[in-house]
Amino acid sequence: MSSPSLSSSAKSSPRLSWRIRWHIWQRRYAPYMFLAPFFILFAIFGLFPIVFTIFVSVQEWNPIQGLGAMEFVGIENYTWVLTDPDFWKALYNTLFIGVLSGLAQHLVAIPLAFLLIMSFKRWRHPFTAAYFLPYITSTVAIAIVFNTIFGTQYGIINQTLMAFRQTPLVEFLASSSWSSWLVGWLPEEPIRWLGRARNIKPAIGILVFWKYFGWNVVIYSAGLSTIPRTYYDAAEVDGANALQRFWHISLPLLRPIMFFAISLTIIGSMQLFEEPFILAGASPMGGINNAGMTVAMYLYREGFGFNEMGTAAATTWILFVVIGILTGLQFWLSGRGGLETRG
Repeated sequence: MSSPSLSSSAKSSPRLSWRIRWHIWQRRYAPYMFLAPFFILFAIFGLFPIVFTIFVSVQEWNPIQGLGAMEFVGIENYTWVLTDPDFWKALYNTLFIGVLSGLAQHLVAIPLAFLLIMSFKRWRHPFTAAYFLPYITSTVAIAIVFNTIFGTQYGIINQTLMAFRQTPLVEFLASSSWSSWLVGWLPEEPIRWLGRARNIKPAIGILVFWKYFGWNVVIYSAGLSTIPRTYYDAAEVDGANALQRFWHISLPLLRPIMFFAISLTIIGSMQLFEEPFILAGASPMGGINNAGMTVAMYLYREGFGFNEMGTAAATTWILFVVIGILTGLQFWLSGRGGLETRG
């Protein structure tokens, strides 16, 4: 039996009005309601595809036959991919193009960003925007334009090389035994950029370099602009020239930015698809002898060309592991200084 004092106090306690209860409910649950759309969208378009891809990677599945056609095969898809010569060729092509274009991007972007910061103070932003324009241009449009540029008979590159080859000075140098080596690299016939296997990867590398090096110029310009000007002024007072200031001040202090930019280049290069796909004639085979087929194109061929979704899903996770290994290797090569922030 309850105490009379407790029961009387319970009866006498006023009931909260609906406005107060609504206010309490809002403060308790409203934040979760505002965050709910993000978590719902992430679960549908982010988490579910990841989990479903893992599930499909251990299944043999032709999507045309519906979900009921799935058959569990374990790691057979991974074994098939890792023993497929086409996959290893695609991986080699991807790494070759990535090194060829990625290394050139950073070797050009870093000194160019330093030049813009030091010598073009007033016009730095317009020049940086101009270099950034290829990055925001449609990849398909760029690839179609470069397909014309690399044309065998009427491409701009071949026309320029042929015109330069026929100049009197070059013909004189080529006719002399002591100077023929100076112009020996010039082709005597138009180069078949997209018609010969050995030329396809350099052609793709040129396109990728042109499109993405402006992005790195923006990143390095932003990093260089945060370096205190007093460092350069002190070095200039001590007699350091521009090259010494660049080598001993800019490069060491840019290491965190370089780590970030190179990591993005590695990830982007390993996922290269649109550029080689369009240059290869909108074919996932990568041109002659699969010379331009990347891992992403191999994945596309397996999934949408051969309707082997299990193999394609396994390829995605193998590619994920390769990107993780390359990023970890880059982290190890950069050392701890690559992630240190400036004090």
